[in-house]
Amino acid sequence: MANSPFDLGNESGYRAWRDARLTAYPRSVDELIVPLADPRHLTPSEIDALESRCARANMAIYSAPHLPAADKSLAKELGRQLGLVHLEGNYLADEDGLSSITPAGDEGSVRGEYIPYTHKPINWHTDGYYNAPGRRILGMTLHCAQDAEAGGENALLDHEIAYIQLRDVNPDYIAALMQPDAMTIPARMDEDNIARPEQSGPVFAVDPGQGFLYMRYTARTRSIVWKDDAITPAAVKTLADILAGSEYILTARLRPGMGLICNNVLHTRSAFSDSPDHRRLLYRGRYYDRLNFPVRPQ
Repeated sequence: MANSPFDLGNESGYRAWRDARLTAYPRSVDELIVPLADPRHLTPSEIDALESRCARANMAIYSAPHLPAADKSLAKELGRQLGLVHLEGNYLADEDGLSSITPAGDEGSVRGEYIPYTHKPINWHTDGYYNAPGRRILGMTLHCAQDAEAGGENALLDHEIAYIQLRDVNPDYIAALMQPDAMTIPARMDEDNIARPEQSGPVFAVDPGQGFLYMRYTARTRSIVWKDDAITPAAVKTLADILAGSEYILTARLRPGMGLICNNVLHTRSAFSDSPDHRRLLYRGRYYDRLNFPVRPQ
């Protein structure tokens, strides 16, 4: 991590990076939205617009309401053009690897055992926080085929901003959450319906090859064990306090034909209610890739 802003010994580098990130960060969710003529065939100017949003916030929201919102190729082809290729499938996912996130409805259904497939709220998390290091989820897409009658908003926060706010309180909290055993997910049956072994790992980590920051986190209090040392509990509480009221949180209500692309930023979902004409359905893609915008000749 030499010369990296994430090196706790590189205070001057961190300050320069921090100030630039906070200055550029959008203060309204509207600043994230990019209208697209056809997400399956991006134009150079559309790619530039998406890239500029992601450079500022590690995420962008696209909008193509004039196209059939239930067309799953919109999200999949959009992601492919931006480097999202290696899709994580699971036994609840559809045959194409995307997951249709909608209330299960059927009593006793397997999907109904998992919160995303209910009307319930979902607290702050990054996707795949329970995965082994070799299966890191670095990119994510969320495409709205149909919104709910009421509710179902997503709160969003770039994990780099959460890092900044926590480091500004106490750099030792960052060191604590970078420990390889900071957060442990106990063994259990996982989403693939197989026994998942106990999985420990850091909350914040830096990719050794490319130097980017990534995060694995859940605000849930059940089925999670935090390291019981002198500082980790205080770091966890402070991070939770930040997520409860950060001024940088952006809230989005995805409408049909809209979608989120991101480097697996922190996000939530509020509770929602459906009606016969508005049964919430989103297509979620989880990728082992990070967004990678094509380089074009100047």
